[in-house]
Amino acid sequence: MSDASRMASIAALLGDPARANILSALMDGRALTAKELAFAARVSPQTTSGHLAKLTEAGLLDAARQGRHRYFRLASPLVGQMLEAVMAVAGPDERHGAPWRGGEALRTARTCYDHLAGRLGVGLADTLVARGHVVLGTDGGEVTADGQAFLRDFGADPPAGRRVFCRPCLDWSERRLHLAGRIGAALANRCFALGWLERHRDSRAVRITAEGQAGLVEVFGVRL
Repeated sequence: MSDASRMASIAALLGDPARANILSALMDGRALTAKELAFAARVSPQTTSGHLAKLTEAGLLDAARQGRHRYFRLASPLVGQMLEAVMAVAGPDERHGAPWRGGEALRTARTCYDHLAGRLGVGLADTLVARGHVVLGTDGGEVTADGQAFLRDFGADPPAGRRVFCRPCLDWSERRLHLAGRIGAALANRCFALGWLERHRDSRAVRITAEGQAGLVEVFGVRL
């Protein structure tokens, strides 16, 4: 199969609304059961099973059995990156007055695979760039020496790994950049560990706690 044919095959999988809902539900990096994904896809369990088989066969999902349940998750950060890019291209074009219909909670703060997005994610990126901690280009990013010290003191020094260290990601609701890669994941993990953020059960939106509101202002100057 040629590169163009493989691309068309992946695009066809994304083009089905039910499969798009399944992939969107998994964009926070967690693993969900087929029953939970059937609810997200708004189709029957039987139909969901067929969709999951196709997505797994194409390498977009990984499946693992635990007890009586089979859990599905995005196969890799690269799949999450692809979905983010598609959503950014397909998102509301505010230059032409298209209204935002995603809900204020989702727009304010959400997870995008394993990093933070929405106004919160953009606000963190803006602060790190303005303070000279991070330098972002169109297709990559770099953490300065001062930035490395800041992240280490904050407890968000990213572990070693093979994936991209620092990457700008176009936020599909804000149409501006937030941080992805190992840096973005480390920031998100630290905010959750501090109790600044809490997950919503059936949404990628995250709630900023009272401690989080105070901490974000004190450490990053971000007020939401």
